[in-house]
Amino acid sequence: MSVLDLPDLALDLILELLPPSGLSSMARVCSSLRERCVSDHLWEKHLITKWGKVLGPAAHRDWRCYLSSSCHLDSPNHRIGHHPLGFDKIISLIRSISSGDEKRKRYAASSLPLDSTMSFYLSLETGRFWFPAQVYNRENGHVGFMLSCYDAELSYDTHTDTFQARYAPHGRKAVAVEKGVTWERLRAAPIDISPHHLHVSDSLNELKPGDHIEIQWRRNKAFPYGWWYGVVGHLESCDGNLNHCHCHLNEMVVLEFNQYTVGSRWRRTMINKRDHREEGNEEEGFYGGIRKLSCKEEIAMWTRLWPSSILE
Repeated sequence: MSVLDLPDLALDLILELLPPSGLSSMARVCSSLRERCVSDHLWEKHLITKWGKVLGPAAHRDWRCYLSSSCHLDSPNHRIGHHPLGFDKIISLIRSISSGDEKRKRYAASSLPLDSTMSFYLSLETGRFWFPAQVYNRENGHVGFMLSCYDAELSYDTHTDTFQARYAPHGRKAVAVEKGVTWERLRAAPIDISPHHLHVSDSLNELKPGDHIEIQWRRNKAFPYGWWYGVVGHLESCDGNLNHCHCHLNEMVVLEFNQYTVGSRWRRTMINKRDHREEGNEEEGFYGGIRKLSCKEEIAMWTRLWPSSILE
């Protein structure tokens, strides 16, 4: 009895249990299994499981642009060697679409479109597709970026299970590159916006002392924004007693960055929530839009990243 003699439902259930390397092997058995093993519904589960938390709308847009660019899967500038998980077998199927004789091309194309979910998965897995996401504490936790999150382009290194990050240039500085970025330092951008655009805040009137926030900040107007973690504090006229606090009624909001020592110029700032726009100067930088954090997981992530000592 051949596996192809199984009822369709039983065969589909078996394929759904296979890891990507298993689907790779099964796809090479025959044309019938190949057609099944490259189906989007099988690979969507693997894509979501491994990559779902770091892929946002921008990554999907860039993937569509990538497909229409010259950086296709058999580009001579992006050769792939042996993959430890067996993906070299599947990659050979992808390459067969754009290489070899015409008969082979037509046969492969009928089984694996370049815009398939499997193609997306493998382009991420092999590092040939650089996707946009955000990195906590960029540049190996450089003190100047502690408790911040910046946009970057990322490429996966399957041998180390880490990423290489390319950050947008700051003014005249060259593109910064960081290697060895771990999964836990990544997130999909919570707001689908360019790092050079001001976020229009929609929760300013809800802010009250004790709320957790992220605020856009950039060193000068030639730089991209990063998101910085802070909390809403009390006005100097308030004693901090919640039973008598009216800070939330004031048009000014105090933002505190308690990773900095008391007296530091970075410790505390104030913004006008009635007429909020980018505020600041060339000496202390420019503050932009604000996100109020209500998700416990987001807050817990910032807590885990808290520096071991107070910053100056």
